[in-house]
This record gives sequence, C-alpha cells and structure tokens, in this order.
Amino acid sequence: MKLQISFDCIKLEKALEISESIIEIADIIEIGTSLILEHGVRAIDEFRTKFPKATILADTKIIDRGQTISELMFTHGADWITVMGGASKRVIHNVANSAERYNKEIMLDLLDSPAPGQSAMEAKTLGISAVLIHKHTSDDETAFLDRWEMVHGNTELPIFVSTDTDKESIKKIIALKPSGIVIGRAITEASDPYQEALFFSELCKENNLSTS
Repeated sequence: MKLQISFDCIKLEKALEISESIIEIADIIEIGTSLILEHGVRAIDEFRTKFPKATILADTKIIDRGQTISELMFTHGADWITVMGGASKRVIHNVANSAERYNKEIMLDLLDSPAPGQSAMEAKTLGISAVLIHKHTSDDETAFLDRWEMVHGNTELPIFVSTDTDKESIKKIIALKPSGIVIGRAITEASDPYQEALFFSELCKENNLSTS
C-alpha cells in the first residue's frame, strides 16, 4: 500500500518546506489542484528541481484539452497526472496516449463519474494506470462502501482512496486494502507533519506485511 501525500490549499513555499521533511516517507507527492491553479507549471518545476528523485503527481483533474495539458505537465516533470472519470473517452484516451509517449502514468479520478463501476471497468482498456475514489468525512459509510465495491469489483487496476481522515477513521480504509491512500490536511496542517506522515506510513507498511 502506497502513501500519497497531497499538498493543496497552502502556499507553494510552505508545501516545499513540509515536503523536505517528509520526502523519504511519501511514496507519491501530490501537487494539488489549487497549487497548480495559483502557480501554473512553476509548481511542478519547483518540486521537480528540489526533489529530483521523487514520484510527483500533478492533480490536473483534466476534463478537456487532454493532450495539451498532459504534455505540458509531463514536460515539466510530473510522473503522474489525473483525468476525470466524467471526461469523454476520447479525452481520456488522448491523455493515456500522451502518458505512453512520455513513459508516464495516469490516475482516473472517479469523483464526477456518473457510473463509477462502469468507469472502473473501462479504465484499463483506455490506458489508465490506477483509479481514485474519494471518501470524505461527510460521506455516509454505507454509500462509500457501496461505491468501493462497485469499483473494486470492476477493475484489476490499483485503487487509491483519497480521504479526509484521522488516526482512527483511517483504519476502516486500511481494512479495505486499497493499493494506496491519499492524505492531505491531516499531515500538511499538523503541528508536526513528519510524525503524522510517519504514522500513516507505518500503517501502510503493516498492511503490506499482512498481505505478503
């Protein structure tokens, strides 16, 4: 299980500062949509320059202009980008083609998908590398579990779960054994981001041992 740490809704300089303390813990560093909207490709450039060996995901949330946006992100150093499940198959396919040319990866964000199970089923044939489902604190537990089962039952691709969580509620997500968890503010807004990141990282490692 991978730990993806998301940097969003904070200043770029602060995100870089926090990243320096947790870079050895995170499997994937996510440059959030807000940072990209505020700073453009500079956000990607700054992270890539400072952390040349890191795996960087740009949360582009592509819905249109797939080839243009994906090529822009890849040429500036992103390893992964996101495309929305509600985008047309043509857009998703164009993004995947760009990823193949640059030897990069695509995560399909199912947040806006009208049929998450169907989107998950079609993802692999469209060239997607992993799918992402969201679990917010306001989510009804049954509704989220139903959504998880729809996605899990319709794809063999890695499934990541993005969640607003704390140290107790994360255990329910871990029990589902996703391929990765995406944690943002619980780490980036903590008084000690390193210790929080270490806690979630250890949970991921424990799960890896239990499934090996």
